[in-house]
Amino acid sequence: MSPPEQPGLNKGDLVQSLARGLAIIRAFSEADTDLTVTDVARLAGVTRAAARRFLLTLTELGYVRTDGRTFALRPTVLELGNSYLASMGLAEVARPHMRSLVAETGDSSALCVLEGDDIYYVALERVPTRQVMAINVSVGTRLPGYPTSMGRVLLAGQSDAWLARYLDRAVVRPVTSYTVESSSELKVVLDQVRADDYAIVDQELDVGLRSIAVPIRADNGTVFASVNVSMHTSRRTVDQIRAEVLGPLRRTAQMIELDLIAISRRRDRSFGRDAGA
Repeated sequence: MSPPEQPGLNKGDLVQSLARGLAIIRAFSEADTDLTVTDVARLAGVTRAAARRFLLTLTELGYVRTDGRTFALRPTVLELGNSYLASMGLAEVARPHMRSLVAETGDSSALCVLEGDDIYYVALERVPTRQVMAINVSVGTRLPGYPTSMGRVLLAGQSDAWLARYLDRAVVRPVTSYTVESSSELKVVLDQVRADDYAIVDQELDVGLRSIAVPIRADNGTVFASVNVSMHTSRRTVDQIRAEVLGPLRRTAQMIELDLIAISRRRDRSFGRDAGA
């Protein structure tokens, strides 16, 4: 017995131009970050003229940049992915684990994703009555990525090509007297973050604030979020943060990853049953 048709949906309802536009975006990958019109047409399976029209439209909308010959995705396209993360309930999945982390360490925790060159706060779990930052942050707050532990983890998790473009365009200004002062200095720091798979920021965002962050990865290894623990400098030295906080923080990130993977697989199985019903 064939499955019942979805009410109101037929071939005439499919927007072919939207489908082709998404195919254009999917043509870009870590291996193919800068593409010509001909490259995009071949990878997306559209004509060269159509590829050019879509690329110029995406450029006008701010999702693509061009040097006149090649095209590349701009970080703005991450907004599409962040909408997906929101639909997955990332914050809801993470909060119970973050609460346990706060109870274990006695310090506050936050979870962020990358929005362009900034970090975007998705979830917060604070220690009651303890004000850590002079900057007032809440869910939805955006901050520059480069002087933050979560931002550095997210930046370091991007492809080499993306990171090179970021370092070219980034305006790195000291936020405090401890902050890195140039893109070249930041690159050295991010190279170390990649090697360590965590980032510690010591008073570079706010005097008196130390924080440590680790990545949260998708099933394919892509870094799509970061979780941290932050505290006043009187609470722990940098060495104590590594010894006392890094382990629990990494376990928290791993539990969030496992929960998200389990949810994704359950949804995949559910869609599979629906399709075969």
